[in-house]
Amino acid sequence: MVQGERLWRRLMELGEVGKQPGGGITRLSFTTEERRAKDLVAAYMREAGLSVYEDAAGNLIGRKEGTNPEAPVVLIGSHVDSVYNGGCFDGPLGVLAGIEVVQAMNEQGVKTHHPIEVVAFTDEEGARFRFGMIGSRAMAGTLPSEALNYCDANGISIAEAMRQAGLDPHRLHEAARKPGTVKAYVELHIEQGRVLEEAGLPVGIVTGIAGLVWVKFTVEGKAEHAGATPMSLRRDPMAAAAQIIAVIEEEARRTGTTVGTVGQLHVFPGGINIIPERVEFVLDLRDLQTEVRDQVWQTVAARAQVIAKERNVRVTTEWLQDMPPVLCSDEVKHAAEVACKQLGYPPFWLPSGAAHDGVQLAPLCPIGMIFVRSQDGVSHSPAEWSTKDDCVAGAAVLYHTVWQLAQGQ
Repeated sequence: MVQGERLWRRLMELGEVGKQPGGGITRLSFTTEERRAKDLVAAYMREAGLSVYEDAAGNLIGRKEGTNPEAPVVLIGSHVDSVYNGGCFDGPLGVLAGIEVVQAMNEQGVKTHHPIEVVAFTDEEGARFRFGMIGSRAMAGTLPSEALNYCDANGISIAEAMRQAGLDPHRLHEAARKPGTVKAYVELHIEQGRVLEEAGLPVGIVTGIAGLVWVKFTVEGKAEHAGATPMSLRRDPMAAAAQIIAVIEEEARRTGTTVGTVGQLHVFPGGINIIPERVEFVLDLRDLQTEVRDQVWQTVAARAQVIAKERNVRVTTEWLQDMPPVLCSDEVKHAAEVACKQLGYPPFWLPSGAAHDGVQLAPLCPIGMIFVRSQDGVSHSPAEWSTKDDCVAGAAVLYHTVWQLAQGQ
């Protein structure tokens, strides 16, 4: 079985790389901090007895050979990059638990028909370039060449950052896996929500990853003096934006499964005593069912135009991203269910509202995820925390899940 103390020690050690004065972690892609993290993880992989290499996208990979080296590989892992001032579990838990699984197998003399590979994907978060999942897109062969033109806050493009990290952007195609070469991808991850905590359970089996759309709203009115303009004469885009945001909440709640969030809002010109001329905000809308999500969006868009007409303002929208939902494989879910029962955990099913690398790998192979309970549901924060017992429980479920998948013909 897995060694919990070793897994926990490695989690805490990796959590020191990129640690900020306030306790949070910042490890952006293609930086010195990310390189240090990958070097440490590579050392863990070698300790586990894995053959270690990096592909053309910078994905760090450790391989445990199967009795049939030509059999499709069972892929497990996550990422080691972070958001700004994030926590030490989001991503690293999946990578380090994957290493612990194969190290435990090696120590116990367990052989599998299929090879097993542990991967630390390059730039899952997208924090540096506002474009993420670079490594998993490259492995799936779906990374568009124009994406390499995305730039960070200093004007450095993804392509240039790759060169600075010793990678050749022109060779990215070499990271793509051929169809049929990956049997399944399984990722252990913290839940980043409170569902497992409310259920009183350490682990859960993910049914699918919700599809998301990001839509930018621009509401245009007329800038006027806040004191000299009667309420009846105003063309206030801020008031209209507030109404639309309330509509988003109302329509998302109506389905029981959709979540809608406005986490970014800009007001122009931004004076205390000026009725705004323009307001911009971005909607994040998610659901596991595309039809439900799209129906919510259509209703919100229609009601936004009614509000615009009533308030004599102009509302326009721009789609920034559209990511379809991905359902987890029945085979992987069944293996995780059997693993939970073997270990005495009641199988508990829940969707993932957050996006993960599995979304990008779905065209390549079946995917599945196992969640570990998050304390207070906090993530992307220095306060992000999962207990040692819960992390070890998740790693144990991962072990039995991967063993089943890797033994099968």
